[in-house]
Amino acid sequence: PVEHCNTQMRNEIQVNGQKFLSVTQHTIQQTEEDIKLVMPTVNLDGEVTVLAAVPEVVEALEGCAMTWQKLISTALEKQLKKVPQGNGPLAEVDHWHERNDTLSALTEQTELPEVQKVLEVLQEAESEHIGDLQLVLSNLRKHHVEALDNVKFLSTLERHLKNLTYGTGFNVVLDTIPSLMNALRMIWIMSWHDNKDEWMVALMEQIAWEISARVYKVVDLQMLFKEDRAAAKKKIAEAKSTLEQWKKCYFTVRAQIEESGREQHWEFDQKRLFEKTDYMTSVCQDLYDILQVIEEFYNIFGPELKAVTGHPKHVDDLLRRVNGLTSPMEELTFDPFSIKSARDWKLIMEEFREVVSLIEEETKNFIDESFKTLRSAEAAFDMLLNFKHIRSRETINKQMMMKFNDILDQYCKEVENAKEIFVQNLKDPPLYKNHPPVAGAIYWSRSLFYRIKHTIIRFQEVEDLLASERGKEVKQIYLQVAKRMKEYEDQKYNQWRDGTEQILPVLLKNTLLTEEPVTTKKSVCFIVNFSPTLHEIIIETKYMEQLGFPVPKIARYVALQEDKYLRYTSGLKNMLDRYHKLMGTLNEAETKILDDHIQELWRVFKSGHRRLNWNSLGIGDFIIRCTQAIRKFESLVHQIHNNSEDINNKLLFIESTNLFKFPLSKNGDELPKAKEFFEYIKCERAKDVAHMVRKYSAIPQLLIKVERRVANTNSGKSPNLTSYYAYWEKRIYQVLTQLIVKNLQAFNAAVLTNVPLFQTEAILSVPEIILQPNASEIDKMTVQCIQDCVEVTKHFVRWMHGTCIECPPQHVEEDEVITFSFYSDISQNPLIIEQAVLITQNVHKLLSSLSKYLNQWKSYHLLWKLDKGVVMERLAAEKPACITFDEELQFYMKVAQEVTQQPLIKDEQFIRLQLSPLAFTVQENARGWVISLGKLLNESAREELFSLQEEIQVGGFSLVLL
Repeated sequence: PVEHCNTQMRNEIQVNGQKFLSVTQHTIQQTEEDIKLVMPTVNLDGEVTVLAAVPEVVEALEGCAMTWQKLISTALEKQLKKVPQGNGPLAEVDHWHERNDTLSALTEQTELPEVQKVLEVLQEAESEHIGDLQLVLSNLRKHHVEALDNVKFLSTLERHLKNLTYGTGFNVVLDTIPSLMNALRMIWIMSWHDNKDEWMVALMEQIAWEISARVYKVVDLQMLFKEDRAAAKKKIAEAKSTLEQWKKCYFTVRAQIEESGREQHWEFDQKRLFEKTDYMTSVCQDLYDILQVIEEFYNIFGPELKAVTGHPKHVDDLLRRVNGLTSPMEELTFDPFSIKSARDWKLIMEEFREVVSLIEEETKNFIDESFKTLRSAEAAFDMLLNFKHIRSRETINKQMMMKFNDILDQYCKEVENAKEIFVQNLKDPPLYKNHPPVAGAIYWSRSLFYRIKHTIIRFQEVEDLLASERGKEVKQIYLQVAKRMKEYEDQKYNQWRDGTEQILPVLLKNTLLTEEPVTTKKSVCFIVNFSPTLHEIIIETKYMEQLGFPVPKIARYVALQEDKYLRYTSGLKNMLDRYHKLMGTLNEAETKILDDHIQELWRVFKSGHRRLNWNSLGIGDFIIRCTQAIRKFESLVHQIHNNSEDINNKLLFIESTNLFKFPLSKNGDELPKAKEFFEYIKCERAKDVAHMVRKYSAIPQLLIKVERRVANTNSGKSPNLTSYYAYWEKRIYQVLTQLIVKNLQAFNAAVLTNVPLFQTEAILSVPEIILQPNASEIDKMTVQCIQDCVEVTKHFVRWMHGTCIECPPQHVEEDEVITFSFYSDISQNPLIIEQAVLITQNVHKLLSSLSKYLNQWKSYHLLWKLDKGVVMERLAAEKPACITFDEELQFYMKVAQEVTQQPLIKDEQFIRLQLSPLAFTVQENARGWVISLGKLLNESAREELFSLQEEIQVGGFSLVLL
């Protein structure tokens, strides 16, 4: 509806736009062709006789009259030469409107008082020009009257002609044509000027042209076959009806005129009026036939034919050929609605009909072949019945109606196929989902039976189909198979009925619960003793009743109690699931301390295990008692687990304690010294141990809480909890062991990681270069730190046997006190011993590596190995030259310079080696040698200087003497 409204709105806008354009053009033309008569300049005041006697006035008026005659003659001639601007009838209407407007304007001017007085003066003066002017004026009046008459009568047509031209659809045109034809009849009768054959034929010819143009505009062959077929057929039918309506209305009005006997007959040139529209009507009929043929083919080649024949590809191929029928029409190189192209269009239609015949023949052959190998007799039967009511190709329809025997043959195959399936699956029939075995087998058998029965019942819709010889044979084959299926159903039902009556009372006497064959060490597992067979009988009973079989009374009673049994089994299962889940949360130690409570719980279960059966009335009460007992036991277990969780949290804290907390570096690269490092670890460890011991000491109180709930005592030494105390003591041992192992492993990892934790110094202890503290001391501190870590377990006092009370210190001798702790066991653990040895070995390797690194400094050993005094005496005795002193001084200066270029920090795994003290000592030794050589050189130089001075003095004295 929205699309229709939008289309109507667009059409109305187009119509109004065209009307506005027409009026605008007419107004412009009127303005451009406005003719004005020039009035005389002489004074016309006075009597006509007086003015006619003045020659000058007459002469002036004669000139004016000649001008008027020429102007009116020219304008009239121009108007008479004009023809309608267009082929449609509205062009004729516009043409007469224009002529009327122009001639009316001229006529009005000739009737002005000034013009009339001029005519009277010239007539009074008996001017020779008055006759010509009056002739022209008479001619003007005649044509003006004609134009006015035509406009008056054509105005009665204008509304119809506009609907014909601008109407939004063929329905408007169809409604307009009868009214238009009646209006033409009225003009023919009443008009003095328009009842001429030529004028009327011309107008009707224009109307016929307009109708043809409407059809030509709407029927676009390139788009027609791409539209929806129903819409295309409707469009073509409306176009054809419009063309036919034109001719029909013409002859209807003509008959009315002839019957009246008073009117002038219509004897017009029918070729001019109907030749084109008749031809277009025939083309529209051809197009409609084409669409109808395609629709009939599509009715044939539908999904039914594909499903029945089993050859969808062949059907699609035929459909493609059908679709190709319109290709020549969509690719025309000529105008199909032109009479000049009638021969070409005829050839196109002949080719179309030939191709249609070929497709029909191929379709009939395809149907013949396909019906020999039908996929479904019923589907084929339905299709044939449908073809009786669906319009399709007549020849193909007849071919279809001859295929009922092929359908009977196919039905025979289907019956045989059903029989074969039945025989093959008798012992193990396929069941629908959730169907029980017996009823499911009967359902299966009946489904096969209904499959063949339904089809043969359908065959009865066609009279005499089963009455034929072949029909009787088919019916007999069907009855034999149906009889065998019925016997199978009866046998299945009888066996089930007899078996149900025997076994059902036995099953109802089963106890509610039974012990599971496989019993765990911790507890007994129960299962709901509702036999699957009993459940199956309930389902079988329901389906048997649906199938229409009478069921035993006891079976019906049980089936009616299905909801109750489901409620009981569900309640029992939920109760047992809760029990089993709860028991699954208990460890062996908890199971032992709760043994009395578990036995009490089992005593509640005992009635369902030994006494109550599925006929009992107290099943609901039993479920309630069991649920209450489980809830009570569950509360106790939750309290025990809450205490266990608290204990585990304390043990987790102990296990996760870091016994090797390292100090942070003081200022940038400055790290604590070895002694400070190990002292810091020892102090931090002492704080953590105190916290750990507090956590440990709180565990017995939690165990006493459990004792209070389980044994109603709070002594910490209940015999019922002996195994429970032992369990937690074992857990504590495991936690402490794990604590020590994890901390030793972490310390070992810190030793091997290249992150220095403390620093030591390298010093010169003549004649050796050693560490300070030395390697032996660092080894001892490391071993002591490891030993202290293991001895942490001495703070965790063991419990007395069978209790959770700590053992008091034992006095062996007067001064010797023994405290029983976990240390004695943990210290002998191979994993701990292995880790302690591994750490010691790694530290020893690290110290050895540092000692090897210090060996490179021994290259300067001559600085401190040689006796400086002896070397100086020997050198002084030799009295070396200055260059020798220079070489020695350069050597020691170079040594001092090399030392400054050596790295003063060496990071090796977790130790930082400070080399500054050693480097300073080496530099000082080098400087000492330089100072000693300087002194020796100074003394030697002074001696030589004094000796030279003496020589100079002695030489000078001798010179004086001379």
